[in-house]
Amino acid sequence: MKQAPYSVQAPSAVVMVRPHHFTVNTETAADNRFQVLAATGEDLAAAAYDEITRAARTLEDHGVTVHLFDDEGTQTPDSVFPNNWFSTHAGGHVALYPMKAESRRRERRSDVVEMLKARYRVQDVIDYSGLEPDGLFLEGTGAMVLDHIDRVAYAVRSDRTDPIALERFCTHFNFEPMVFDACDGNGVPIYHTNVLMCIATGFAMIGADMMTDPRRRDEVIARLERSGRSIVRLTNRQIESFAGNALELQGRQGRVLALSVTALAALDADQRAAIEETAAIVPLDIPTVERAGGSVRCTLAGIHLTPRA
Repeated sequence: MKQAPYSVQAPSAVVMVRPHHFTVNTETAADNRFQVLAATGEDLAAAAYDEITRAARTLEDHGVTVHLFDDEGTQTPDSVFPNNWFSTHAGGHVALYPMKAESRRRERRSDVVEMLKARYRVQDVIDYSGLEPDGLFLEGTGAMVLDHIDRVAYAVRSDRTDPIALERFCTHFNFEPMVFDACDGNGVPIYHTNVLMCIATGFAMIGADMMTDPRRRDEVIARLERSGRSIVRLTNRQIESFAGNALELQGRQGRVLALSVTALAALDADQRAAIEETAAIVPLDIPTVERAGGSVRCTLAGIHLTPRA
């Protein structure tokens, strides 16, 4: 495995939220076809709690710092996916995002922001949540997959990714927006970009076949290739198994790719080998959480901030 010792693409710390009353959010089911609706119950909640606990421990075992927060409330069914309501950026910047579903707006937590300020060097917090009353939404690093090296924000056009909000973010944080349309095999629009693609330091995983405009597809692939990355193309079936919903992190022994057991099982040997050229694969077993329509990447809010001494 070949890799440089440090990459701005791969954070060494994450925020995770462990739910105590996990359930599938019926409010978001209309445009998230990855959800598997199920009855609520203590068994479901207990399983999700245990899955996040084990996932956090596994990442820590690999040298990733995990700031684990608990959600004991009953009004935030998607709180296990904190990457949608905030992101962090080199230079000490934090962004808070406007969320489409009202239940998801309640996920924003001041204690998480205060922890970031206490443990890391934070210069400012830019809050875009005031766009919600105008119906302008941008659901964080679910709506955008950020190339922190080449400074590009890849984004699937959807109700959760408003072009005005995206333009404001890109202006503030010095990213170039690259927007495209994507649908699954049934013609249903993809709701979040991070189920479609993952950008790591040495490679990019992408469900290119879901991109509806061939010319735009070629432009996106070419841009990723110009950044020096190898391209791991994912089939529609692999995307449905959350193979695109992964995140590269900096571990104790080098970079790792965190993804779910479901996702790893969907990859073929050549795809795994391409990933392992520059990152060790760390599978996390979260099948109950995945029923809510997101996988490992959604559960991880990467911290791209400088720790305080």
